[in-house]
Amino acid sequence: MSATPARYAPTPRTTPVRNADRAGYDRALVHAVLDAEYLCHVGFVADGAPVVLPTLYARAEDRLYLHGSSGARLMRIAREGGVDVCVTVTCLDGLVLARSAMHHSANYRSVVAHGTAHRVADEREARGALDRILDHVVAGRAADVRPPSAKELAATGVLRLDLAEVSAKVRSGGVNDEPQDRDLPHWAGVLPVRRTVGAPEPDPELSDGVALPAYLEPYRAG
Repeated sequence: MSATPARYAPTPRTTPVRNADRAGYDRALVHAVLDAEYLCHVGFVADGAPVVLPTLYARAEDRLYLHGSSGARLMRIAREGGVDVCVTVTCLDGLVLARSAMHHSANYRSVVAHGTAHRVADEREARGALDRILDHVVAGRAADVRPPSAKELAATGVLRLDLAEVSAKVRSGGVNDEPQDRDLPHWAGVLPVRRTVGAPEPDPELSDGVALPAYLEPYRAG
């Protein structure tokens, strides 16, 4: 059995035209970016026009699972043998303020994946994918909820995208002003961007005696 390659193979679609030095194909980097975020954007073509939709997702090894309504355009197209998609995920790490207007930028980590997404027909795989999405949002959540009924599962579509044509892109560091601009009297630097999660806010209709589960305790302090 051959070992899994440490890098994804570059393709014309995953090779940037600009700032190619920021591109990376290392599996660990790609997976780390995907695992750090919750929301992806899925691009596809419907009725001859481009469409981009946000959705929750989860990674399972070299696969991405996406979900949505069975009646949505993306799911309807996927029924016909798959749908060509471009999936993007971005982590914003900072706002880079330069002395020059044209050198303002952002520090970020991103992943772009191309491929054909297929509708998951197997019920066991679909249920497992939905559990993964729940646990990707909050680890431990899937075991602490009512599972989908057969009717709910029928109304929910799950797509599987195998990660093959994929790349990461990273921008980090400070300001890249022109040498002749470095003495200008304008403040320059980086505004770090950090996401915080607040303390859990219970549903007003929560039944008496339902305590905060252990997997949410780390969020109690906000």
